[in-house]
Amino acid sequence: MVRPTLLLGVASYLDAGSIVAGGAGLALWAQHFDLGTGTIGLIGAISSNAISAGVGALAGGWLADRYGRKWIYQWDLLLYAFGLLWIIFAVSPWMLIGGYALIGLAVGADIPASWTLILEHAPDGARGRHAGVAQLLWALGPLTVLVMAFVLSGLGLLGIRIVFAHLLVIALVLFFLRRPLRESRLWERATRVERPRLHDVSALFGRRLLIPLLLLMGTYGLWNLQAGTNGFFLPYLLRTVGAQTQAQSLALQAAQFVLGMLSGYFIFMRLADRASHLWLFLFGIGLQIVALVLLALFPLGTLVAVGYVGLVGLGGGAGPQAFFMLWSAEAFPTRLRGTALGLMFGIVRLGLGLWSLVVPALSRSSVSTLAWILLAFLLASAVLGAVYARSPRTARLRIAAER
Repeated sequence: MVRPTLLLGVASYLDAGSIVAGGAGLALWAQHFDLGTGTIGLIGAISSNAISAGVGALAGGWLADRYGRKWIYQWDLLLYAFGLLWIIFAVSPWMLIGGYALIGLAVGADIPASWTLILEHAPDGARGRHAGVAQLLWALGPLTVLVMAFVLSGLGLLGIRIVFAHLLVIALVLFFLRRPLRESRLWERATRVERPRLHDVSALFGRRLLIPLLLLMGTYGLWNLQAGTNGFFLPYLLRTVGAQTQAQSLALQAAQFVLGMLSGYFIFMRLADRASHLWLFLFGIGLQIVALVLLALFPLGTLVAVGYVGLVGLGGGAGPQAFFMLWSAEAFPTRLRGTALGLMFGIVRLGLGLWSLVVPALSRSSVSTLAWILLAFLLASAVLGAVYARSPRTARLRIAAER
C-alpha cells in the first residue's frame, strides 16, 4: 500500500517543484529578458501555480470519474515533460509562458486523479497518514528544487534550467513506474453499471453536497492565495524588496519546506487519524496567521524573514492543504469524487491566477499592505475550516461507507 501512495504522491512533488522552480528563477528570468511587472505577473498567473493548473483540474477531475483515475495520472506526465522542454530551452518570455501553461494543464489534471486514488486505496483509519505522505512529497519537491538552485546559483540562468531538467527526468521515470499500478476498486465498483455523465455533475450543487463543496473550496482557496504567493513570489520579494541575495532567499525558502516536512510527519501524520481535526487544523493555520502579522507590522529584514519562514513552515505541515486533501476525498461519493476535487482545485487555482497578476505591483508598492490582505484571507480560511471541522463526522465519511 505504501508504494502506490508514493508513486501517486509524486504528483505533489512535481506540482510544487515546478511552482517553486519558477519562483526561484523568476528574478533571473526577469533580468535576462528585461521583464516588467506585468509580464512577471502574467507568468505567475498562467503557470502551474494558477490558471493553467485550474483549467487542467476542471477537465481532469471529471475525466478521472468518467474514464478512471489511472487513465489520467498515467498520460498527463508526458504533457508535463513536453512543457518542461519549452522552459528548459526558452529563448523568449513567450516560451516560458507556453511551457508553464502546458505544465499547469498536466499538473491540474494529475492532482485530482492522484489525490483521489491515494485516499481510495488507503485503509480506513489510515487515510490521514496516506494524505500526509503526499504532503511530505509536496514539501520535498520545493526543498529539492531550492537546494539545487542554491548549489547552482553561481551558474545563473543555466542553474535554473538544470533544476527544471531534473523535474523532466523524474516525470519520465515516473511515467514508466506508474504503468503497473491498479485502478481504484471503489471506482470500478461504483461505475460497473454506468459511468458518470456530464449531467451527473449537477448532484454536486444539491443541498447535501453543496455545503461541503463551498466550505472546502473557501477554506482551501483563501489559504491558497497566501500559499501561492509565498511559494512562487517569496524569493522574488526577498531579493527585490528585502535585502537578501539570490542564495540567501533560496536558503530561507528551503528552510521553510524542511520545517513543513517535519511538522507534516511528526504532527499531521501522527495525529490526523486519531486527534481532533478542528484543533489540529487551527494549530497549523494559526502559526501562519502569526507569521503574516510579523510581515505586516515590521520591515522585511533578516530577522522578520527568518521568523516568517519558520512560522509558515511549521504551520504548513498540518495546514489547510493537508486537510483539504483528506476532507475532499471523504466528503463526496466515488462517482463524483474526482469531479468535486477537480472543480474545487480548479476554481482555487484560477482565483490564484487572477491574484498573481497584481502581486508584483502590489509588493513593490507596499509589502505591509500585501501582508494585511493575505492575513485577512487566512483569517477567513480559518473560520470556514473550523465550521467544516465541526460538522457532523458521519457527513464526512462517505468514502468509508462505500466500502
